[in-house]
Amino acid sequence: MSLTTEQEITAEAMRRWSTAQDPRLARLLPLLVKHLHAFAREARPSMAEWMAGIEFLTATGRICDDKRQEMILLSDVLGLSMLTVMLNDPRTADATPSTVLGPFHIDASPGAERGSDLADGIDGARLHVRGSVRGIDGAPIGNALLDFWQADHEGFYEAQLGSEEARLRAILSTDERGGFDFWTVMPRGYTIPLDGPVGDLICRTTISHYRPAHLHFIVSAPGYIPLVTHIFPSGADYLDNDVVFGVRQELIVPFEPVAASPDGIGAHHEVQYDFVLTPAAEVAVQPRR
Repeated sequence: MSLTTEQEITAEAMRRWSTAQDPRLARLLPLLVKHLHAFAREARPSMAEWMAGIEFLTATGRICDDKRQEMILLSDVLGLSMLTVMLNDPRTADATPSTVLGPFHIDASPGAERGSDLADGIDGARLHVRGSVRGIDGAPIGNALLDFWQADHEGFYEAQLGSEEARLRAILSTDERGGFDFWTVMPRGYTIPLDGPVGDLICRTTISHYRPAHLHFIVSAPGYIPLVTHIFPSGADYLDNDVVFGVRQELIVPFEPVAASPDGIGAHHEVQYDFVLTPAAEVAVQPRR
C-alpha cells in the first residue's frame, strides 16, 4: 500500500503490531507505536538527533553485563522504574512498600548464617541490622529468605571496584520466630555510575546524580508476594531528591548509635526493621486491559 501521510503511517504500524499472537503483546505494541509516534510528532527530531538516540541506546545496551544493568539505570533515572513499581505494588495498606531493584543486584549471592559479619575485613563503621519478617496478620514467617546487598562505606559496589567476588551481599533466612540479624557497615549515599551513557546524559542537566544511603532487600516466603525494597537512614542526604525516585516515607528509619559495651562489642550503629509481607491470596488478579 502507498502511505502518504504521517497519520497513515501510524495507523498502519499500529494495525500490523496488533496482529501479535499473544493477546497482551497485541495490546501493548500498538500502544507503544502510538505514543512513540506522538513523541516524534511533538519533538520533531532531526535525522541527526534520531541517530544520536539510536547510538545512545546502543551504547547503553553494550555496557550491560551480569553485574551492571545500564538499561535498568536508564529506566530508574527516567522515573519509569518507580512508576512501574507503584503501578504493580500488590501490598495491602499494612505491608511494607516496594521500591526499585536498582542496577547492581545479582542472582548468586552467598548464603550467610544469622549473626554473620558480612563486612569481615572491610573498612567502615559497623552496623548491626536486625528485625523480623511477618504477615499482615502479625504472624511471624519462619524460614523467609532475605536477599541483601549494599554499597560500602565509600558508596561503591564490587562491580565498580572491578572485583569478581561478592561483597556486602548475602542470602539469609529467618528463624522460626521470623527473626534475623547480621553485621555489616554503615552505607553511604553515592552517585550513580557516571562512566556510561546514562551518567553522561545526567551530567548534561542540573539533576542531582546522588542516591541517599540505603540497604537493599528482596524478602520472600512461600505463599507471600515477594517484596523488593530498601531501608534508608533518617536524616540521610538526598532523601528529597533521590535520582531514581526510590524513597518512600515508610522506609526511612533511625540508624541509632550504640556505645561500646563491657562484653566487648564495640561502638556501632543499629537499625531494626520489621518487614511485612502480603499473602498471595490477598491479591485479587486484575485483568490486564
